[in-house]
Amino acid sequence: MSFSTIPLAGTKPEQYAQLLQQAHALLHGERDRIANAANLSALVYNALPDLNWVGFYFFDGRELVVGPFQGLPACVRIPLDKGVCGAAARLRQTQRIEDVHAFPGHIACDSASNSELVVPLVTTNGELIGVFDLDSPVAARFSVEDQEGLEAIARVYLESLQ
Repeated sequence: MSFSTIPLAGTKPEQYAQLLQQAHALLHGERDRIANAANLSALVYNALPDLNWVGFYFFDGRELVVGPFQGLPACVRIPLDKGVCGAAARLRQTQRIEDVHAFPGHIACDSASNSELVVPLVTTNGELIGVFDLDSPVAARFSVEDQEGLEAIARVYLESLQ
């Protein structure tokens, strides 16, 4: 199967609607969590501007372990009591951080990162799967619209596992 992204156009909500359609098409019929995380990381990394890392961390029952991603090599393990990813997993709430350097306990896997958005991946029965993590070298890169769009994409990922 060949897949190519279509450049996003229009307002930010329109762009996320287009990206959501591409995510649905890309994950359609596949249930493997690694394959889907790899493809979704590549899709988002190549579709959205001003990102230096997009990927997944999976919860192994104790901590988050790096999964498929796009960007520079990453921290391998993140305790739930450390960093933005740990906070998202522990609190099960999206973390949209305008300045990661001001975040208590921030883990600097890539010193070029200045802002971060992390969406927890929680099943409908409350099981923590992991997190979907996006970093940017641009301070305050992620808006409420970005958060809503990326949460929708994370839901597509979770739906693909069912």
